[in-house]
Amino acid sequence: MSTIIYPSPIFGPIHSRRLGVSLGINLLPADGKFCTFDCVYCECGYNADNRPKKKLPTRKEVSEALEKRLIDMKNNGPSPDVLTFAGNGEPTSHPSFPEIIDDVIGLRNRYFPNAKVSVLSNSTFIDKQKVFEALCKVDNNILKLDTVDKDYINEVDRPSCNFDVDKIIEKMKDFNGKCIIQTMFMKGTVNGKSVDNTGDEFVDKWLEKVKYISPSQVMIYTIDRETPNKDLLKATKEELDRIGKKVEIAGIACSISY
Repeated sequence: MSTIIYPSPIFGPIHSRRLGVSLGINLLPADGKFCTFDCVYCECGYNADNRPKKKLPTRKEVSEALEKRLIDMKNNGPSPDVLTFAGNGEPTSHPSFPEIIDDVIGLRNRYFPNAKVSVLSNSTFIDKQKVFEALCKVDNNILKLDTVDKDYINEVDRPSCNFDVDKIIEKMKDFNGKCIIQTMFMKGTVNGKSVDNTGDEFVDKWLEKVKYISPSQVMIYTIDRETPNKDLLKATKEELDRIGKKVEIAGIACSISY
């Protein structure tokens, strides 16, 4: 069973396939996973297997820990390319998320003004106005959209909230291009059913919605670490390249992580 649980509120830096030298900001507890999705491919495992007992870090705790780490990096290196909200679940679920974004941007400006601020989100809270406004302030507003097929979402992303993909897509469009769509492509099975979303029957419908959203970029990737479901398989380089080419032909920048 995969159980990579990240320290909180700051971890790393780590080298991200997509973002470079990334200092992680984890707004969830350090002893478990708390997420509005329960993805079968999540490196943190399933929600039920890693229930946290500790409380969320406070806004003050996040700010103080981040400043301490940035001062250390300023003195000893390395310089971060990005400050990334990620970790043990959905960062925008933190009740002080909008205020923490303001704190992080202020600290970034003070210590590493060339670093980007990124948020990796499953999009479940972008209909909340304060969350939406906070995401508009960051450099990389990275939003998950693995598919537009509702059955696939229920089988693979497994929302534990009232998730309406059509409404989420409309809200993504409201960012007016100030967002990055991130999509996991993979193969294998879940409960004996294929979860291969690399074929045209999935890709073409997904791409139509991506074009409608009109993001600044699309990030496509595949499984890189251990997953709680052992029947999942990586998409091949050839499959990812084919999908990436379709995105680029549609006039949207695309990065691929194999």
